[in-house]
Amino acid sequence: MSKNLVIGGLLAAVSALGPLAAPAHAATPRTATQAALTQAAPTQAAPAQTTTASATRTRSAAAPLIHWGPVRSRAGHRGYAKADVWITRFSAETFVVSGSLHDRDAHGGHCAYVRARFHYVGGGTGWALPRTTCAARSTFRLSSDGQIKRVDVKVCVVDRARRATLNCHSDAITPGIIANWPQ
Repeated sequence: MSKNLVIGGLLAAVSALGPLAAPAHAATPRTATQAALTQAAPTQAAPAQTTTASATRTRSAAAPLIHWGPVRSRAGHRGYAKADVWITRFSAETFVVSGSLHDRDAHGGHCAYVRARFHYVGGGTGWALPRTTCAARSTFRLSSDGQIKRVDVKVCVVDRARRATLNCHSDAITPGIIANWPQ
């Protein structure tokens, strides 16, 4: 969410509170509960209106997701992990890697694991928190803290008993690769 949307939402909430607040010279005394309800009602309504307005702007301005495709761990002893990966455009303020994660390992203690490493435009890297699942299919969403120039999506099988990742494979996704894809 951009800073302008947040500031606009806060300004809308403050302006909504202004006319609804009771004047100091009100004739009837209010209890603390009544005062809290009067103050809470506009606060709850204002973000809903702001959210609706920002959702409309987001839907109209949002670019479609790009389907990167499956990223699969290396095959091991009768099993593997697979992630069906979707990404946002690299020009997005917050880059998102999302999709579905599949556990295809027959061992009970082995699960699917996905993690993303973001390479930021201003320099430096950062890891998103990993997502794991022992289910046949689960969804995931990993997001950056700013604009990026590259993302590495890593898919592994994780051994829960040993707390170790096995058979990892990583795909490096860059804007240059995406630019040459047919739209």
